[in-house]
Amino acid sequence: MAFSISAIVLFGALLALLMRYRALGAGAAIVALLFGFYLARTSAAPSIDQIMSALRDALPTSGN
Repeated sequence: MAFSISAIVLFGALLALLMRYRALGAGAAIVALLFGFYLARTSAAPSIDQIMSALRDALPTSGN
């Protein structure tokens, strides 16, 4: 759960930066937001979650 919230904050910040530097317009940001929302409700969501967890586990941690 903590990783999901961190990912939401990370992707939200990235989306905000893209809008700030005009690399992404407001309409495209809404489409990206809705795509993510509806994608989370599909049968692909568990697979995406597994991929993100595997990537998180593969990243080296600075504490160890």
